[in-house]
Amino acid sequence: MREHTTQLRVRYDECDPMGLVHHSRYLQYFEIGRTELLRASGGRYRSMEEAGQFVVVVRVDCRYRSSAKYDDLIDIHTRIAKVTAAKIIHDYSITRDGTALVEATVTLGVIDRDGKLQRVPEELQKLYANTV
Repeated sequence: MREHTTQLRVRYDECDPMGLVHHSRYLQYFEIGRTELLRASGGRYRSMEEAGQFVVVVRVDCRYRSSAKYDDLIDIHTRIAKVTAAKIIHDYSITRDGTALVEATVTLGVIDRDGKLQRVPEELQKLYANTV
């Protein structure tokens, strides 16, 4: 699976005193999106971690277009943009009722328990093979 959409209702504790989603929360929304994409594709981060492979964020490029507010129902659109032997790149679009709120690209790497860079596991390359 190359794309997945997850719906989420903005919770009160995710907002700043103005009632707007704090900018840092979008990184958590991206994590939710990529975890659900992997799950929908038949993979599990837990299995990778048990095998000693950990996915880490190495780059985030984020553009904020409009604000989400408390109790909004938002869609987190997650798409695999590219997979190589060394990295996985996800594109995100967070929308509310079709209105673009945030667009981002996140690059991930894989490390072992000692923090040494590893190849992207074959299982992930196979799950996302049609995106290379």
